[in-house]
Amino acid sequence: LNGVSLDPATCYQDDRILLNDLQNHNTVTVVAKGHYSNTGEGLHRFVDPVDQQVYLYTQFEVPDARRVFANFEQPDLKATYQLTVIAPSDWQVISNQPTPEPVKTGTTGDIRVANPATSTWTFSPTPRLSTYLVALVAGPYTYWKDSLVSSDGRTIPLGVYCRNSLAEFMDYQYIFDITKAGFKFFEREFGYPYPFDKYDQLFVPEFNMGAMENPGCVTHTEAYVFRGKVPDARKERRVVTVLHELAHMWFGDLVTMKWWNDLWLNESFAEFASTLATAEATDWKDAWATFCASEKVWAYHQDALPSTHPIVAEIRDLEDVYTNFDGITYAKGGSVLKQLVVYVGRKKFFQGLTNYFHKYAYSNATLADLLAELETTSGRDLKAWAAKWLETSGTNTLTPEITYGANGEIEKFTIVQTAPKDYPTLRPHRLSVGYYNLVDGAVVRTHQVSLDVDGERTDVPELVGTKVPDLILLNDDDLAFAKIRLDEKSRRFALQHIGEMTDPVARGLIWASLGDQVEDGEAPSVEYLDMALNHLSKETNSTTQAVILGQIGSCARSYADPAQRVELSTRLGDELWRLTLAAAPDSDTQLQLLRAFASNAYTPQQAAKLQELLDGSVELPGLALDTDLKWDLLTGLARNNALRISDLEAAEKADHTATGQQSAARVRASIPTLEAKEAAFASIVDSSDASNGIIRATAQGWTGVNDPETLVAFVPRYLDAINPIWESRSYQMSDELISGLYPHRVASEQLRAAVQGWLDANPEAAPALRRLVVEQLAVTERALKAQQVSIAHNKA
Repeated sequence: LNGVSLDPATCYQDDRILLNDLQNHNTVTVVAKGHYSNTGEGLHRFVDPVDQQVYLYTQFEVPDARRVFANFEQPDLKATYQLTVIAPSDWQVISNQPTPEPVKTGTTGDIRVANPATSTWTFSPTPRLSTYLVALVAGPYTYWKDSLVSSDGRTIPLGVYCRNSLAEFMDYQYIFDITKAGFKFFEREFGYPYPFDKYDQLFVPEFNMGAMENPGCVTHTEAYVFRGKVPDARKERRVVTVLHELAHMWFGDLVTMKWWNDLWLNESFAEFASTLATAEATDWKDAWATFCASEKVWAYHQDALPSTHPIVAEIRDLEDVYTNFDGITYAKGGSVLKQLVVYVGRKKFFQGLTNYFHKYAYSNATLADLLAELETTSGRDLKAWAAKWLETSGTNTLTPEITYGANGEIEKFTIVQTAPKDYPTLRPHRLSVGYYNLVDGAVVRTHQVSLDVDGERTDVPELVGTKVPDLILLNDDDLAFAKIRLDEKSRRFALQHIGEMTDPVARGLIWASLGDQVEDGEAPSVEYLDMALNHLSKETNSTTQAVILGQIGSCARSYADPAQRVELSTRLGDELWRLTLAAAPDSDTQLQLLRAFASNAYTPQQAAKLQELLDGSVELPGLALDTDLKWDLLTGLARNNALRISDLEAAEKADHTATGQQSAARVRASIPTLEAKEAAFASIVDSSDASNGIIRATAQGWTGVNDPETLVAFVPRYLDAINPIWESRSYQMSDELISGLYPHRVASEQLRAAVQGWLDANPEAAPALRRLVVEQLAVTERALKAQQVSIAHNKA
């Protein structure tokens, strides 16, 4: 400190450095040696099993920059950073600033490095950034280069990077094309040129999230490097993710929230902006249908949990920041921003945004700062709107109340708004009501009115005197954030004809509404299951189809009358196989159905079909079994205790990659014997050696059982492990283990009582830990409520 050496034994405690005798201006120099991580936090080190090459990357959000360099770690303390890196000469070294020419410096003296020659890379200082946005990626990455011309005339270098062993699968030109489309769209809409000097995108191993918005150095999960055929839903998600991170270059990186309570604004804006850009600047024109089917459903689920919180959440400590990276921060916030754009007008919204970027460039701002700019351009007072939408919790439900006349016309139409008992706020909604009719074999919109809904009851006089349609849809076009319910006539029609509806957003709204009714205990799961098996093959939006396929597994196993579970699970497997055989060759639907069949195979006969596919004695027209599909089949066989170990060993030998290792761990953990389950559990709980990727894969296999009784014996083992996990692991790994290993398939009163017993016995547990457990318990309680509805339905 100011040239005086300090004793680490006295000044360094609890990952903090105490500085006494400070002057008005101070210089602090810290020399430290750190550990690489294998958890995707700090500086992650990965050794590629294919060629033994070493790859490194940083991940600093939220408080993990401290794992690599000393700093004042809070978003409102921005600074410039200059990195000097010594690394093997044959590596690529990438950071926020353009990569400089390396200078050869000697040898490492490290026998683990194949080429001991080293070089030094001295980067230029960054613009002012928050600590969590600093990035470093290093290793023998394969790369491709391109460039574009920004709206201010600068040439912006572009780069795409991935590991050498994945280079043959990297469709880099498509990534460049999407990126260029995003640049053009955002620079036009935001009215501000790209604010950094270059834009590299790096697909890195064992990444915990989809991507991270480090300025000029975006890191993506390499799950977006497709080794084989993947559903269109995955391809579209990659596009949205690329554009999500690009939007952050302006919102989050150029202008950063002042404190973590505005974290939602960072993520919600990127979620909204990336979906808008996907729909308007790429070939994925149904992006808002995808948003409806996935993001909004995620938000409704999150908002229904006991841990719900306002979009603008109180942030008491860093654990609150971790836990609030959730469906409210991302998806509900993005939905509310979509509603705000409708409320103030799109042109005025983006004009306010342009002013915001210019005013707060390279500094920090708050929600109030953004709203002030939007109030100036729109002329609207947004304080009351923000108070109701951003500072309160819970989701409203909108239900039509209709009085019919004797002549087939509507005499009165009222929209009734309700709120959860614990969160009684009623909110203003700008929305549309659509009429749909079956015309020449297709269900099409025949009438629509737009209006403002506010308060408990809103009459719609424009619909009085209109002929009653086949189906009436509230929130048509999905502009508002609210659960919707169908009137009984429309609901019966939807159960029979949803597959004939031509509008993908309308279909997504109805699928979400009817699925939500099952989860809320308002309808028996068998109704949704019947509808799905009758109509899911007609669904053209890949994400909607994927969500349905995930939902029907829960309908058969978790939400059904337990006495009917075997019957429904058997039927589900049989129907998925029948639909797979009937699907168009080489279609997205065929691929999704086969994957779903592998996940839901339940009987020895169904498992035999998986084996026949694996052996090649049965082939599906137009569909080649690539490496990842074979792993799906092996997982299904393992879950049915029908796995031939020789097949697993052959697959491991053929796929000696990181993905292969993770897939093999998932397969082994899926074997439904007590010995296999114990071995899998111990491998990630009793030992901390496993990487984050292996932990996730093992947990996925461990919980995926056909017979819930397989996991009943492990409930005490799981509960006893919670506190040791929390005390010994980082938050990220604690979440992976505590949430990932929760035995949700058990879904019994005994599980509910046991988990509640843990909560009662641990009242002093950290709030973030209790939240993880409370959320899992809520999922069980929701399943039990749905089961009771199914039981009552069967008795009726």
